[in-house]
Amino acid sequence: MAKEEKKGGFLETVKTVVYALLIAGVFRTLFFQPFWIPSGSMKDTLLIGDFLFVNKMAYGYSYASCPSVIVPSVGLNIDAKDLCGWADGDNKRLFGSEPKRGDVVVFRHPVSGRDFIKRLIGLPGERIQMKNGVLHINDTPVKLEPAGDFVELAGPQGPQRLSPRCSEGPVGEGGTCTKQRFTETLPGGSSHKILNIGNQPSDNTSAYVVPEGHYFFMGDNRDNSSDSRVPNIVNGVGFVPYENLIGRADRIMFSSAGRSMLFFWTWRGDRFFKAVE
Repeated sequence: MAKEEKKGGFLETVKTVVYALLIAGVFRTLFFQPFWIPSGSMKDTLLIGDFLFVNKMAYGYSYASCPSVIVPSVGLNIDAKDLCGWADGDNKRLFGSEPKRGDVVVFRHPVSGRDFIKRLIGLPGERIQMKNGVLHINDTPVKLEPAGDFVELAGPQGPQRLSPRCSEGPVGEGGTCTKQRFTETLPGGSSHKILNIGNQPSDNTSAYVVPEGHYFFMGDNRDNSSDSRVPNIVNGVGFVPYENLIGRADRIMFSSAGRSMLFFWTWRGDRFFKAVE
């Protein structure tokens, strides 16, 4: 009798865990996906170590809405296409709605399939170009206003121990790292901060015409971002298909300045529930 009760208790525990995982999987697929900012390409809107939830209801659902589970340490690599590849290929979405220019969007890289987060700059059919560090949309420069310098300490940041690039050039650990900051206003009135390090090849580009059903993305840290300015065949992002959009970043839940989000003593007190603008 005791053995049967023990066996029954074990089975109930297993069922509880399975149900919990199924509920979590449905929640992550349909509603919100956690996202941990690994790099500085979106500074100062998003900092390395920001933890946020991505609103997956914002643009409807496609194959990219299915979660990818990648844990290199144990050899686990389940891609969204492994689960929902049957829905890939038509560049359409279920309950789809169009993203807005200026949205901060998480999307699947068109080649690698890894999740990226950037700002939506160019809509289908538009002509995008950088001239002397100024964004031009349909041959019209966007409005730029100085917004003071962005200052941070030089030194390794986040789990990958990435060191920031600075306007002053290489700066020793613990030194002051500065970037110019501007407020950029896009057509339609959406405004956000961008950073400038100095003259870079990406400050002057050819004109890109965004194909139908695709979008053009850029990082706010303009001189330190791999984005649509670089074709995906040469390790950039290129144009992103509509079906590759995962969701919109709306709010930062908390932020860790340390190597792990579990190091609560490194949490940034001014970023709890901060809106993403």
